[in-house]
Amino acid sequence: QVRLVESGGGLVQPGGSLRLSCAASGSIFRINAMRWHRQAPGRQRELVADISTGGNTNYKDSVKGRFTISRDNAKNTVYLQMNSLKPEDTAVYYCNFHLWGPGRGNYDGWGQGTQVTVSS
Repeated sequence: QVRLVESGGGLVQPGGSLRLSCAASGSIFRINAMRWHRQAPGRQRELVADISTGGNTNYKDSVKGRFTISRDNAKNTVYLQMNSLKPEDTAVYYCNFHLWGPGRGNYDGWGQGTQVTVSS
């Protein structure tokens, strides 16, 4: 069983910064891609950023230049540095790991979500 625990959410003023973290624990054999998603009230969950095992990154257009995703493989942790935050970034943010395990193959793990609120 793999558990993903997020931290770092909160309330911030427009233009401010937050850093989200998501650490995996448990029976981990291999973590492939790591991703951050978000879901605002009344809207569908959307992919914000992802990072491959080799460090290649992709971002949703609206966060390019403001958000940075990174990973620490030794700690099984992914980060999301969010700068120049806007009210429209307000959402619950979820981490998602694409994992592999013997006898199980490829599967996805999800964090519980952390609230980010951007408001003055």
